Amino acid sequence: LIHIATLVHDDVMDEAERRRAQPTANARWGNSLSVLLGDCLFAHALTLSTNFENSNIGRAIARTAATVCSGEMIQTQRKFDLNLSVQDYLRIVQMKTGSLFAAAAELAAVISEANPDAIERFKNFGFQIGTAYQIYDDCVDLAGNEGTTGKTLGTDLRKGKFTLPVLIFLRSASEFERERCCQLVLEERVEEMIELLKNGANNGALNESIAAGSNLIRQAQGGLDGIGSNPYGEALFFLGDVLCEMFDQLRV
Repeated sequence: LIHIATLVHDDVMDEAERRRAQPTANARWGNSLSVLLGDCLFAHALTLSTNFENSNIGRAIARTAATVCSGEMIQTQRKFDLNLSVQDYLRIVQMKTGSLFAAAAELAAVISEANPDAIERFKNFGFQIGTAYQIYDDCVDLAGNEGTTGKTLGTDLRKGKFTLPVLIFLRSASEFERERCCQLVLEERVEEMIELLKNGANNGALNESIAAGSNLIRQAQGGLDGIGSNPYGEALFFLGDVLCEMFDQLRV
């Protein structure tokens, strides 16, 4: 529910019209109702969390919701910021998405009464997989196909959100390429910007971003080694493999 709430709010902020090949809430009912819908979903998730006897579960969910929203706020504050570093970006996506996946994996282990070591391993797995997935989603926004993804693409650039491919490009770009990048972003010439990211400085910022996401997945999978062989751990490992394949489909 928290994840859905963040998507509803995200679509409002990005003025996105499609998600999963369907009109977004804001496209159907407008921004005001969509914001209230997202708020309602957050509140309902927290209400459900109070049903657990372990009060720490509800606290963890509330804390995660605050972290996710804080990450989104920081990213919004730093739109069109050429001084945003790769480390700044990673911190933002760790808050926005890594923390959400971490809480989901950790609390599943807590509810299953796993031992403390296993709980920590699941938490770390979720954190790394979630961060990797956000990198993937940011790459899709630049290199994906709307017919395949079923959602509005190019929204990050149009809104001045500099994601990993853009930041890697800027880090190694010449002064001319940096100026060109800024011009294209301000003029919302997304297609030309994507060509720069594929073929400009550093032999393709998109491919380097894909490699960074894939490395995070392998690290996450490595952390599962200590939980022993069981169908659940194998399913999580397979989830990482699927995400790696999704990354590979974006390579240029």
